[in-house]
Amino acid sequence: MSFRALKSLSVMGLLSLAAAAMPVFARSAQDIRDERSAEIPVCSKKLGAVSVVEPENNWWRDQGLGSPEALIKVFVRKSNCFTLVDRGKGMQAIQAERSLAASGDLRGGSNLGQGQIRAADYVLVPDLVAANNKAGWHAVGGLIGGLVGHRRAGAVIGGINTKKKTADVVLTLTDVRSSEEVATVEGHGKKTDIGWGGHGTLFSSSGFGGAGASGYSDTEIGQVITLAYLKAYTDLVQQLGGLSDNPSAANAAQAVVMNKPGRMYASPDTNGQVIKSLEVGTMLYPTGEKRDVLWEVTDELGTKGWVSSLLFQLAR
Repeated sequence: MSFRALKSLSVMGLLSLAAAAMPVFARSAQDIRDERSAEIPVCSKKLGAVSVVEPENNWWRDQGLGSPEALIKVFVRKSNCFTLVDRGKGMQAIQAERSLAASGDLRGGSNLGQGQIRAADYVLVPDLVAANNKAGWHAVGGLIGGLVGHRRAGAVIGGINTKKKTADVVLTLTDVRSSEEVATVEGHGKKTDIGWGGHGTLFSSSGFGGAGASGYSDTEIGQVITLAYLKAYTDLVQQLGGLSDNPSAANAAQAVVMNKPGRMYASPDTNGQVIKSLEVGTMLYPTGEKRDVLWEVTDELGTKGWVSSLLFQLAR
């Protein structure tokens, strides 16, 4: 064999070795993270109560899927990151029972009445995102409702491309008390992710169908969407790690209004210094400090003092 031929073989061999090694070195940190994240995250403490709300459009029906609301509820239950409160069909049934109680038709001692329903701290909405060259990525909401069912095969409807088998989704978490959007997180799924998700027990043991999330574990596009939402939910949980586990206490207290004339005192002592007189209808904002029936409050001018809670009621 000539030196030139030997040299050619050596170069080809090096190129082959380099080509074989390239995928290993070319893998991104995102790819490595994805391989390790194909399981629903689990939290050591709950971050509050959440209500999962169905988005305004019905894009999932055209894909033969159940509502994404049911899918996200599975994530919430299995993650132990939130207490799940029902504001859907379950709430409708609850209200029917309460109507029976109010009319006196239930047995005595049923212990069903006002003030027992747990408040949601957050509202979580799962939706698609749409690519818009001028506006960037945004939640679709009700914008695509008229398009679903009237598309060509393989067209992009919202964040779903049925030909390429890709999905771009968004989870939006809103604080019920302050109306602030605490987090808006996007997730991307593609056909090649199905192998990543299939390595674990995500589709085999999560019980999506039994929870009303039909089609997400046994159809290709459903699995792609599931993995996109899983990535978004995982990122959401990581972002919320610094939140207070008592959202009610962390938020501003609900306002109260004077329903009787009274006085604001400089200390929790009705024999102490009077700061000002308060008329009926004056709005006050409790700080959370209490001494028996006396509450520390601030008024709309920022004046802080103590007022008897017997003289005010919750503002409506």
